Amino acid sequence: MDQRLSFVTLAVADLDATRRFYVEGLGWRPELDVPGEVLMFRVGEHVVLSLWAEAAFEDEVGPVRRGPGIVPVTLAHNVATESEVDDVLATAAAAGAGTTRPARRDWGGYTGYFADPDGFRWEVAFNPGPIGQAVLP
Repeated sequence: MDQRLSFVTLAVADLDATRRFYVEGLGWRPELDVPGEVLMFRVGEHVVLSLWAEAAFEDEVGPVRRGPGIVPVTLAHNVATESEVDDVLATAAAAGAGTTRPARRDWGGYTGYFADPDGFRWEVAFNPGPIGQAVLP
């Protein structure tokens, strides 16, 4: 099996709110938009983020676990400079996201987080190390 990730699929409670956040708020352009079902974005050369209406997700994949706390997964958006971290977090905040104050990390980076309408946490990171630089476009 190739070491590769092709799709990240997240179940969302309100696809219309998700569309407003990503399309209108963040300015992303969908590759596929099926109202009431799914919204897909090309997020890398060979990677798609699929935001799927929860009912359709459960029909195909199975029941979604519910409960208090933060979803135990983060998505990351790496940028080339610390000021870009601040800019992306400001855009997310203007789109209605709750954001965290960015901070310098022990490993040498600068990061902050925002949450989409379903609480999925996005890390916005400047990572000066080789692995961080390797993922930049």
